[in-house]
Amino acid sequence: MSPLSAARAALRVYAAGAAVVLAQLLRRCRGGFVEPVFSPQPDRVAIVTGGTDGIGYSTAKYLARLGMHVIIAGNNEDKAGEAVRKIKEETLNDRVEFLYCDLASMQSIRQFVQKFQRKRIPLHVLVNNAGVMMVPQRKTVDGFEEHLGLNYLGHFLLTNLLLDTLRDSGCPGRSARVVTVSSATHYVGELNLADLQGSRSYSPHGAYAQSKLALVLFTYHLQGLLATQGSPVTANVADPGVVDTDLYKHVFWPTRLVKKLFGRWFFKTPEEGAWTSVYAAVAPALEGVGGRYLYNEKETRSLAVTYDLKLQRQLWARSCQMTGIPDGTGGVFPASLPRREE
Repeated sequence: MSPLSAARAALRVYAAGAAVVLAQLLRRCRGGFVEPVFSPQPDRVAIVTGGTDGIGYSTAKYLARLGMHVIIAGNNEDKAGEAVRKIKEETLNDRVEFLYCDLASMQSIRQFVQKFQRKRIPLHVLVNNAGVMMVPQRKTVDGFEEHLGLNYLGHFLLTNLLLDTLRDSGCPGRSARVVTVSSATHYVGELNLADLQGSRSYSPHGAYAQSKLALVLFTYHLQGLLATQGSPVTANVADPGVVDTDLYKHVFWPTRLVKKLFGRWFFKTPEEGAWTSVYAAVAPALEGVGGRYLYNEKETRSLAVTYDLKLQRQLWARSCQMTGIPDGTGGVFPASLPRREE
């Protein structure tokens, strides 16, 4: 990628972020942040990736407050013990635990699933939350570009390996739910199927945006397949907005300065950022409803290309190849998702 193209990619990402920050500020000024209240759900089991800090931690804590058995999946063992202890103390829920899962390693993901399945417990909610943002060019242990490998392919594999458990745990009128966290950055993303890993050129902004775009395409295709099969599982996308977390350590220094000086006014707190994920995981209004892009707990239209069924199918097939799992769709294309009107 030429320096000019890289600069344009960076500007698109920052413009998308600025638009979301402005929308958040207007909502805050109007008193729009109201913490959701949901009924206790002590019979449910949830997995939250990246739940040791940031949005994932707040999501795990809220689900634990509802009485759920919460399993935090992450690779930060140093933070795990303290995170679990704090959640247990603050929620008075002892059914909170940590299981190691490095989403940058296909082997680690498979080992995590095996450990979870040995527990012989159901799974009602999977929150695909973990991620990296605008990191320097580097590869996962499997040789994937890190944004693609961790943010997208790791969650693609994890979800597929847990689908049977989710199907067995859901039932008519009480579906299991897959909640995948994307970002407004997907609006400026471009999916390059000919070079998903950016091997010919690399932009941290472009790679991050592409990974978030891929998550939306994956979710829509997954929901289409689940609906076609009559499966008691739904899949939705949650957009947390611009949140004050440690993910910004790799962004352009003026953005870090703005975050440091004005974050409390312009950025959501991790608790506020988690609300849309929690809403997607437990809201009665979403029972049996999937294939939605949710922002501020409301359905929103995602980028137009995300509704392209052919592109969804192509990405799914390529992802199966890259993660080494069979493409079990058997040439069956899901019913078209309804187009969202502007």
